[in-house]
Parts: sequence; structure tokens; C-alpha cells
Amino acid sequence: LVFTEEDKYGLYSNLLFKYFLAEGVVCGHDLFVASAKEHPDNILKELPAPLLDDTYGKELGDEAAAVKSEGFQDSMKIAWRYQNLPKMEASPTSYTKFGHYYDVSKKMSPELIQSIKWHSFYLHEELSSQPKMKTCNINGAYARLLQSLQRIISQGGFDGSDPQKKQKNVLRIGIQGLGSLLWGDDICCSDAPEDVHSLTKFLYVLRGLLRKSLSACIITVPAHLIQ
Repeated sequence: LVFTEEDKYGLYSNLLFKYFLAEGVVCGHDLFVASAKEHPDNILKELPAPLLDDTYGKELGDEAAAVKSEGFQDSMKIAWRYQNLPKMEASPTSYTKFGHYYDVSKKMSPELIQSIKWHSFYLHEELSSQPKMKTCNINGAYARLLQSLQRIISQGGFDGSDPQKKQKNVLRIGIQGLGSLLWGDDICCSDAPEDVHSLTKFLYVLRGLLRKSLSACIITVPAHLIQ
């Protein structure tokens, strides 16, 4: 579970949030995107385009080849009696790939997004489709989000305590702007909030869900709004 603090412009947290989801798409993971501010469909449309042709690796390979070529030219100048001594590598020239690289100036193709399974939770749609609910002093929006997450984890076969018959996959969860007034949380606008521990309780239950499932989660929090 990764927490990212939003600044008032939300630039870096938003970029990290999209990188996390984009990596999930490229790796073929399932996605669950939740927001009270922006529709998840729009968030997915804005994901950066992956550099799948390995251009970056090729550039590094070319650099390594150039270094090797220079080394060969130098070896021609060294006296023959030193040539058989063991050589020390001054810098690593091998290329190790971790994750993927993205071009933030381009958007990911719709075909790539459609190739994976994803679930969206847009709070305004959820509130209009179901009656108001409140459980264990957790506000209705958080309770509904937990209920939705629990259903996806159970039905999607991500529950670690339940042996899976199909091939295992990972669920990537992205929750945007948690703790803001849009989620119905009054910790950011009231000196004496009604459900002062709502967010804390939500996070405890979420941590329990993540611990027993094959999932990873990123949450952005507008800490500058919270008193």
C-alpha cells in the first residue's frame, strides 16, 4: 500500500498514480480505479504510452558498443606486455531492464487498455445507484468502496485464502484524492468532525484486504486540505 501526498496542484502525485496504472496495463494485471473527482474512464484514457519497442535499451546498447570500440582503439596503443593483464571495468556497460518506460507526451492506445480487465468506482454513480449506507461509524462512501473492493477481490479470484483454479493474476488498485470533502469526509472542513476516525478505520480494513489478497494499492491524499 503506497500513500502519495497531493500538493495543491496535484502534478507529481497524479503522474505517479498514472505510471502505477500504466505499468499494470502493460503487465496484463487487472485494474480497479476509484475516484470521487474524475471519472475512472477518463483517468484510463490519460495513461502515458509505453515505449514497447525498447528504444531506450537500444540507445544504451549503442553507448555500450561505442565504449567497447574506444576500448579496442586504446588497446592497440598499449604495449603488448600489458595486454594480457586482467582488465578492470570502470563503469557498467550491461543493460538491465526493470519495469517499462513511458512517453508522457503521448496517450496509451485504447486497444491496449481494452486488452486487460478493469473495474471502475466513480462515487457519484455509486451514490445515485444505491441507497445511503453507513456501517461501524465509517462514512457511506468509504463503506461502499470497501464493499466494492471486497466483491472484486472475491469474485476475481484474488483472495489468497481461497485456492485459485485459474491462472493467478495481480489486482492493481488506484484510489484518487482519498480524505477529501468529495468523499463525504468532514475531517477537512470541520473542527469537530462527525466521523473523526472514518479514514483511519477505512485504511485498517483496506490493509486487511490487501494482506490476504494478490493486490497492490496506490492512494493519493490531499493532505493540504486536511485540518
